[in-house]
Amino acid sequence: MKKITFIGAGSFDFTRELVRDLLTFPAFRDARICLMDIDEERLAFSRSACEKIKLAGGYPARIEATTDRRRALEGADGVVITILSAGPEIFRKDIEIPFQYGVDLCVGDTRGPAGIFRFLRTAPVLLEICRDIERYCPDAYVLNYTNPMALNCRYLQEMTKVKVTGLCHSVQHTAKMLADWIHTPMDRVSYLCAGINHQAFYLKFEVDGRDAYPMIREAVGCPQVYKEEQVRNELFLHLDYYPTESSGHNSEYYPWFRKRKDLLETYCTHSTGWNPGAHAYILNEYFRRANEWKKDIQDWLVKDQVDLERGQEYAACIFNALFGDQEPYTFNGNVRNEQYITNLPDGCCVEVPVTVDAKGFHVQTVGNLPDHLTMLIHTAAGSEELAVKGCIQGDRRLVYYAVLGDPLTSAVLSMEETRRMVDDMFMANETYLPQFAGMIK
Repeated sequence: MKKITFIGAGSFDFTRELVRDLLTFPAFRDARICLMDIDEERLAFSRSACEKIKLAGGYPARIEATTDRRRALEGADGVVITILSAGPEIFRKDIEIPFQYGVDLCVGDTRGPAGIFRFLRTAPVLLEICRDIERYCPDAYVLNYTNPMALNCRYLQEMTKVKVTGLCHSVQHTAKMLADWIHTPMDRVSYLCAGINHQAFYLKFEVDGRDAYPMIREAVGCPQVYKEEQVRNELFLHLDYYPTESSGHNSEYYPWFRKRKDLLETYCTHSTGWNPGAHAYILNEYFRRANEWKKDIQDWLVKDQVDLERGQEYAACIFNALFGDQEPYTFNGNVRNEQYITNLPDGCCVEVPVTVDAKGFHVQTVGNLPDHLTMLIHTAAGSEELAVKGCIQGDRRLVYYAVLGDPLTSAVLSMEETRRMVDDMFMANETYLPQFAGMIK
């Protein structure tokens, strides 16, 4: 009986869907699924959902729930991390403080001022979790879903010995979207995608071994398709390679879409996938979810039908390759760069193809990215490196440098304005940043 532990199991959607996926594999039908969260109410809901899936599928799996992290981790073969550090009120500050200075963010969970401070809050919690993994299940494979993905993985790969990689669904979901646009089933599609999390590009996208980019370019020329992902389609038309992650996210990673009201109106108000014309959208949506989560879960629990079909997330397939049926599997993972992408900094966190089997992870060497893509990605990776160093060393000056290099921030603010904004964000986050004790005021 294999034991798979979910830390942050109160993340209802992720937990429910990943447990469903796991139980579709013969090797995990009788698995021991251990759910851990500090929120007892959310944890109870997640356990009820998993029990419902188990019953619907007739699986002999064992579902456990606990608030005790040690108990959850002892003897685990695999660990999934889906935590959220701190609550919606501090997340509001991540968005509202930059907005007061003129930096209009959309999502704020990846990089830039909001993403960096989310990372600084999350890093100490993740480190505690991984210290417990080193203590209670040192051979376990760890899959992280917690954002900001690249920053968190880079930090953990530097600070711990755990076998961790980070997973995001943007690569496979975008590939499916592109295949749908050119009316092609996924079993005829192959691709090579590489870069950093949320800023990776399809270096190749092929149908039956032939370049499909001409078909994608033709599809994007259709007004309906163009408007479906306007920011990403603009990036593709100008850069010649299609980016991963939604238009809403991409709009805040570059200096071209959110620095002026007319640009927000043109590119970000009507068709970014999030419809975020202004920062208020994501705050309203975030607080709506925070207020309505219980009703959403209760509605799902009373449904008669349970979808038992495996989804597109990587986690279950990875665990199956490692210690289940051991069928090799290839995915895009977040790993420390060891010349996998030769023109990005050594050691930074890159998102590249990884094949996994019973012997572990085998990372594919991509080589050089196209120079113009490297120019853009290198800036983001450099900012992340500074943020991680600042976190490890407790050096707020390095954090300032990291934010200073953010393309959207630098398109809007002066250096002095950026410094003041960072100071304000440190003050707002003081309670959550023990690594900067004594350096904030």
